Amino acid sequence: MPGRWTTVLGGCALALAIIAVPGGAGSRAAGQPPAALTEAGETSVPIGWTQFCAHFPEDCRSRPARIETLALTRAAWGQLTSINAHVNAAIEPVTDMEQYGQEEVWTYPLSGRGDCEDYVLLKKQMLVRAGLPASALLITVVRDRKGEGHAILTVRTDRGDYVLDNETDDIRLWHETGYRFVKRQSREDPNRWVTIGPASAPAAVASQ
Repeated sequence: MPGRWTTVLGGCALALAIIAVPGGAGSRAAGQPPAALTEAGETSVPIGWTQFCAHFPEDCRSRPARIETLALTRAAWGQLTSINAHVNAAIEPVTDMEQYGQEEVWTYPLSGRGDCEDYVLLKKQMLVRAGLPASALLITVVRDRKGEGHAILTVRTDRGDYVLDNETDDIRLWHETGYRFVKRQSREDPNRWVTIGPASAPAAVASQ
């Protein structure tokens, strides 16, 4: 990636000392959804991911050496919030049709413009380069409040599954988004995808 992303990343450390870490998973009230999503069986790989890997094979070929859950320390929370906000501010939102004349193109937003998948790809790359475990940073497909397809980054932490979204700088637990979760990358292999959903109804998303 060009040096411009190094500049973006360099400003993230400034916020670390003033960002509060959310409460622990143990504080969840009775009756609330589980803090972590449930993974069901293997499912189809998005065509956009396959095409992305053809252009950026170095970002797709390796399985993580260890399957890790991110410890949500103050420093880790600062990295998540800072990179999420910086990428959201740095990239101009446009559709793939407007930029490429195609319906679905997953790529890094090298032009400074992109859609939801492009935001997610850049956030994941920057967070991995910042030292966060790749196995905890999972590209995820959801249905938004309008029922339309949308891509986000879910982060597996010791306090639940949090969501990084280009539509907001707020980082929320998955059940606070209002989205219907469909599928995401497997923690064991980024080129495998699994269906996901609330623990009570994983089958509801299996056909997507």
